[in-house]
Amino acid sequence: MGNLQQLALDADIAAVKQQEKLLRLSEFNEDIAWQLGSYIRQIAVQKNYPIAITVARFNQPLFYCAMPNSSPDNKNWLRRKAATVAHYYTSSYAVGLKLKKKGVTTLSGYGLDDKDYATHGGAFPITVEKAGIVGYIAVSGLDQRDDHALVVQALAVHLGLPAEKTALEYLTQDSLGKARLDETIV
Repeated sequence: MGNLQQLALDADIAAVKQQEKLLRLSEFNEDIAWQLGSYIRQIAVQKNYPIAITVARFNQPLFYCAMPNSSPDNKNWLRRKAATVAHYYTSSYAVGLKLKKKGVTTLSGYGLDDKDYATHGGAFPITVEKAGIVGYIAVSGLDQRDDHALVVQALAVHLGLPAEKTALEYLTQDSLGKARLDETIV
């Protein structure tokens, strides 16, 4: 991996960490799950995205939707991405980026079976202030970075944050991603 690729990877890892720090809810319940899932569905309808969406407390699905032209396999990808969030308490994209940095593409070296875990972007922890991680929101059907971005956008909009300022592209604008990471966005 070249220096520029390494810098970009490090910047993405730092940006995802910042997203996870910023995108915390004061509460989470069935209504909020429905709002988050419905927001993503609305975007999928407008843009004709062939995705599947789920929002859940761990082991309790609260929202699920499969859009037209999505694949039955998307449900399996959602399950595997969500299992990664539940195991590592971080986004599936963060896990995948960290593995890529190590030159690894699978969790099998960590005793986890690829049929049960996916390290592709699209599942993001639902963190409640003063409670911790209580569930996940996940999307499958687009490129992994786009799946991740859609989930981040939904959380940002729900929290009243400018979605463009929580996007990876914004948080990694300079070569190391540091200048934007420390900037207050609210």
